[in-house]
Amino acid sequence: MNTIQAIILAIIEGLTEFLPISSTAHMGFAANLMGMQETEFLKMFQVSIQFGAILAVVAAYWKKFFNFSNLKFYYKLGFAVLPALGLGFLFDDKIEAILGNQIAISSMLVLGGIVLLFVDNWFKNPVVHDEKEMSIKKAVIIGFWQCLAMMPGTSRSAASIIGGMTQKLTRKAAAEFSFFLAVPTMLAVTVYSVFVKTWGKETLNPMKGYKMIMADNHHILLFFLGNIIAFIVALIAIKSFISLLNKYGFKPWGWYRIIVGITLLVYFYFFN
Repeated sequence: MNTIQAIILAIIEGLTEFLPISSTAHMGFAANLMGMQETEFLKMFQVSIQFGAILAVVAAYWKKFFNFSNLKFYYKLGFAVLPALGLGFLFDDKIEAILGNQIAISSMLVLGGIVLLFVDNWFKNPVVHDEKEMSIKKAVIIGFWQCLAMMPGTSRSAASIIGGMTQKLTRKAAAEFSFFLAVPTMLAVTVYSVFVKTWGKETLNPMKGYKMIMADNHHILLFFLGNIIAFIVALIAIKSFISLLNKYGFKPWGWYRIIVGITLLVYFYFFN
């Protein structure tokens, strides 16, 4: 991986992590189109730069995350993330096996796009306008909806936002809780993928695994550069998405997924 490739992947991660279009799919497609080999460092990089995007949520909503008088907020996130932790651990190998199947992921982009075309009509008359009005039960239900994103190409953001709308949250409240829930979810995924799966893959000695992947200063530089860029881009994308979602709803994102998904299906089926 060279510096330009790392910057492109980091920009894609920052733009797509909190949008209902699947960041995993977009990074995978971009890596494939750039002819990048699927090395251990590439897999670790694609997961680790999610940490930069996570920090963007904390920075954008720092008053919420550091308001320690509102303990119920932390309880909601804690309970909501449990389904993803449990099911993710159980089905980790099956999920990883699908990650390399570009046809399957492209198909999920199309199917998810079709769903987004109708979401705005399915959930009308919301009554929950803020996270403080949510119960822990509603948070857990949203957590189970988030698990749909274990199928690569589905979009964690889309699944959790739709889950929020099933619980009578407004689009804005559902999107914001999706952002909040991303912090413990993606933090757990990053720690597990980088420290447990990747660095410890070949050996029980994590530092030895680290040296095998972070082979030189160039890799270390790309690691930090990727996280910084993902943070900056995600910070812009979060605020922009809330505004666009309130104004236009899900339909534009649905059409985007369908067009991109069909284009990629044609490319991977006939030309790759």
